[in-house]
This record gives sequence, structure tokens and C-alpha cells, in this order.
Amino acid sequence: MDTARDDGFWAITYRSDDGLTLYARDYGGPEIVDRLPIVCLPGLTRNSRDFHQLALLLSTDPGTPRRVITLDYRGRGRSDRDVNKANYNLRVESQDVASACQHFAIDRAIFIGTSRGGLILHLLAEMRPDLIAAVILNDIGPKIAPSGLKRIRDYLNSTVTPRDWPEAVAFLKACHRQYFPALQEHDWQEMAAAIYRDADGMPVADFDPAIAAQLQRIDFDQPLSDLWRYYDQLAAKPLMVIKGEYSDLLSDDTLAEMNARHPSLAILEAPGQGHAPLLHLEPIFRHIRRFVAEA
Repeated sequence: MDTARDDGFWAITYRSDDGLTLYARDYGGPEIVDRLPIVCLPGLTRNSRDFHQLALLLSTDPGTPRRVITLDYRGRGRSDRDVNKANYNLRVESQDVASACQHFAIDRAIFIGTSRGGLILHLLAEMRPDLIAAVILNDIGPKIAPSGLKRIRDYLNSTVTPRDWPEAVAFLKACHRQYFPALQEHDWQEMAAAIYRDADGMPVADFDPAIAAQLQRIDFDQPLSDLWRYYDQLAAKPLMVIKGEYSDLLSDDTLAEMNARHPSLAILEAPGQGHAPLLHLEPIFRHIRRFVAEA
């Protein structure tokens, strides 16, 4: 294990069950022991940087600071890329999350899962229900709208390669601005810094291209598989779902079915945002803070 203090967090590396070196950020540290920690799981090709602003807010809360762990899955961010590309799947990544909790000596936590991270939590609810104290699903449910997944496929497999950071910001705006009218210029810059890593002054997409390539093999003429049986495992857990106002991945019909199966489900819309909402923006953060406190 390597540890280093950085901008409000400790950068930590540890080993997966099959020997990969994985990376995580620890905000607040293990000395915060009197309240449940929070574990944040990013989207398909995203990484721990997505949660930086949220983690800082939660870990430095003047009244109730919490330990916040944010993860880079295998093949993303500063974690090792897997030579066996078939291991980029929900089952393996769910086991990696369980291994991360063991490494950090976390017996029980509040989990926040954005997109892919929320799907992982569905499987974790069956694999390790003891780990889960409460869940926040960020713009994801047990059934994915095909139109949204197609858009993500096309965006991730685009041949556009930004030559500098202003181009990276401009590209993100061109792809996503219609879904995110609430974002300001600094939000787009922070998004670019989370998605791309700096390689000698040039932005480079920070994930193994094999992960995006998997989406090319999906047959959209066939119904997409769903995770309802896993979702039902969350019935006894405090659960919140955040839906972007302009989301094309989480449909109203799926949200209604989620509510029917979990009558105490807390539902929150992120105004002016699509897939997937930035969680540190108001009014979303205020509701997250309240949900976490009650959980």
C-alpha cells in the first residue's frame, strides 16, 4: 500500500484479489470513526476525480464530517489496466469494491453510485448486503433506456481527440451542453479535468479503450437485460435515486417501477442536468447531506 497526502485527500494504492494495483482517494481518513463512511463509485469510464468536490464538502462538513472513499475501477484513472479485457464486467468490479472495503477496514457504509457505479451496487446488494447501510443511485436504475446507452456508446467511441485543454472543454460542451444547461464555465473545466488526464500538456481520455469498445458489441435489436431481481435486494435499505431533468438513461417508467417496489424510495430531480448529474451542485448537495445524516 502506498499513501500520499494531496489536495484534501490521501492517495492510496492497494491490490485487487487477482493482483492488479488499484487506486483510491481517502478524504477525511480513518480517524473519523463516529459515523458511517461514504464510498463513491463512478460511471463506466469515469474515475475517483468525479467526486472530488462532493467528497471535500462531505469530509470537511463543519458539523458532521465523514470519511469519504472514492475509487478508480480497474482500467480507469490511476488503476492498472487489465490484460484480460473480459474482466471489465459488473461481477468482477463488484468484487473489487468489496475488496476495497476490506482494505479500508470498512464493515458498513453509505454508497453513492453514479451510472455504472449504481449497477455495481445492484450486484453488491446480493453479494455483500452486510456492507450496505444506505444507497444513493445517481441517474441509474435496474433498467437502462436504450437511446441513452446508444448516445454514450457513440460519444465514448468518437474519433475526436482534443489537442489541448480548451479543445477538451469545447468538445464536452458540444456533446453534452443541451443536457446540462445548469452548468457554468468552471463546471465544464472541472468535468474535463475529471475525464482527461494530462500527458505533457495534452488531455488524454483516462480509461482503457477496451471498455468503450465493449459497447460496440451490444445488439440493440434485442431487449437489454435488467437488474430488477438485484434491485429488490435493496428493499430493506434507505434508498435515494437522483434523476437528471434531461436524463435519457433513466426513464420515467423505470423510476415509477422503482418507486412501486420500494415505497420509501426518496426521489430527487437534478434541475438543468442530464446524465449524470454533478452531485456537489445545489440543490442536490443539500438533499444528499440530509439523506446521509438520516441514514
